[in-house]
Amino acid sequence: MKYSITPFEFNEELDLQHHKAWFLDPTHAVPPWTPMVAWFWINYCRHGMQWAAEKLPLPNCKGWDWRLKDGCGYLTMLIVDDPKEIWKREIEFKKNLLPFIENYDKEWLGFIKEMLSRYEEIQIFEEKTASNIELLEHFEKTLELNKRMWEIHFYMMYVVFGVFILFESMCKELLGIDDTHSDFHTLIRGFDNKVFQVDKKIWEFSRQARKAGLSNLFVTVDPKDYCEALDKTAEGKKWLGEFKRFLQESGWQANRKSFEFNLPLWVEDPTPALVYVKLYLQKKEEQFVLDKEREKLALERTATEKKLLEKIPLSKRKWFTEVMKLAQKSSAFSEEHNVYLDLYTHALLRKVLMEWGKRLKEAGSISQVDDILFLIPDEIRKAAVQPTHCNLKPIVKERQQEWAKWCDQEKLPMISTINTAEAMDLMLKSNDPIVLKVVVGSFPVPKPDLKADLYGVPGAPGIAEGPARVVRTDEDLAEIKENEIMVAPSTYPSWTPAFSLLKGVIVDRGASLSQAAIVGREYNIPVVLNVFEGSKRIKTGQRVCVDGNMGVVYILEK
Repeated sequence: MKYSITPFEFNEELDLQHHKAWFLDPTHAVPPWTPMVAWFWINYCRHGMQWAAEKLPLPNCKGWDWRLKDGCGYLTMLIVDDPKEIWKREIEFKKNLLPFIENYDKEWLGFIKEMLSRYEEIQIFEEKTASNIELLEHFEKTLELNKRMWEIHFYMMYVVFGVFILFESMCKELLGIDDTHSDFHTLIRGFDNKVFQVDKKIWEFSRQARKAGLSNLFVTVDPKDYCEALDKTAEGKKWLGEFKRFLQESGWQANRKSFEFNLPLWVEDPTPALVYVKLYLQKKEEQFVLDKEREKLALERTATEKKLLEKIPLSKRKWFTEVMKLAQKSSAFSEEHNVYLDLYTHALLRKVLMEWGKRLKEAGSISQVDDILFLIPDEIRKAAVQPTHCNLKPIVKERQQEWAKWCDQEKLPMISTINTAEAMDLMLKSNDPIVLKVVVGSFPVPKPDLKADLYGVPGAPGIAEGPARVVRTDEDLAEIKENEIMVAPSTYPSWTPAFSLLKGVIVDRGASLSQAAIVGREYNIPVVLNVFEGSKRIKTGQRVCVDGNMGVVYILEK
């Protein structure tokens, strides 16, 4: 590529000299990033991971190094090999955990308040009336915001998910169970969080829509025409106005995960959020599903805690309980950090980027507003003061052509000089909680005696049978019907309302703290992770059985 995106582009000859395995990040980088997002991710996400891993510090790992290949992120762990260094880092790590064990809510709320204050400063800036140099200065502030967000993001994540791994190791030692066991799942579910609260508000709007006689509109009208159709009646216009006011607070997200800029935010186009109103209208119950499930799950959790604590030696029971209480925050944090960190920050970045897109298009530097996504920050700086004198179209054209090729390519799950078993040993040696529990996860172990069609990893317990619904993009969500089993490459935070209709979930990639597993546990539906080929082998309408206890899938209609 003539116009490179970042100096962190993968070089097979050099990058395999010191690191024997580089793992694809399928949770965040599939489908491939547009160049602007790739630049942000490789630069700032990389920085945040290494910053947090050293600030704590993580005992066995100094964070990740990242490379960009064909629009996707590949990572390797910066493993600590010296036993003396590991021992020193472990002492420091445990010391820095204490404030979170003593008062997790205080520590997390402090970071939330810091970021909300930063967001307010960015949000009140008037992009449309600013001069180019003022807009450039504002753009630099959003870059700094993004950098700080990733520092907080990974500091919190390494604390909470690190404790999750510590808790799992204690459960293995003292109880003989790991994070695939149904008792373990019971211990960590039944908790509310900000994402679920937003979902409940959308559910409440669906109840209001039904009372206002708008149900038929959501069923018969194409989702892209919802706003126009609602505006044609007094009741619809009033309802839509209230819904848009709600989105001014909670609509700073798009339906793909938080790190892409190529989809409009809900505050720009409420259509994706309105689709969830349509989905909720299929539910006849007059109680929010999660509220009902949470009551039951909380009772089961309390009973399971009592049962398991009786098996813990008295000398270790207090520490086990303290670690468990913090590990129980992991699922709620995993969902909430998307709202308070990723989603909000990237929404504000999209806002300023789209303004630059409009200005560069008007100046003739680029052809379309969205062409801005095929540039990188230095090219915005290059054109900012006098954009009429800067032709960026050749750069955009070449990168668009490359990106189109990336989107059509199959992605290697790993680039390495070693086999899969050896690569897994490296992952385990790093003991990095994000690698092990979010991004890569455990590789499935075939169990021939089960005679399953797909082997994966248990994400949420239970067994369910029903028609499959393959969901690859947010556009597919509108077609979901009640009691279907969703099959997807991965799932995103904004997809959570769809779980209220489902009987089960199958995902190609994921781990025990990935979104599909967390939300499936809260909705009390079975989830199987890391089946790799589920969205390719299963077709919509085929009857399937998902076994979240054993981590396998049966295709009942071939």
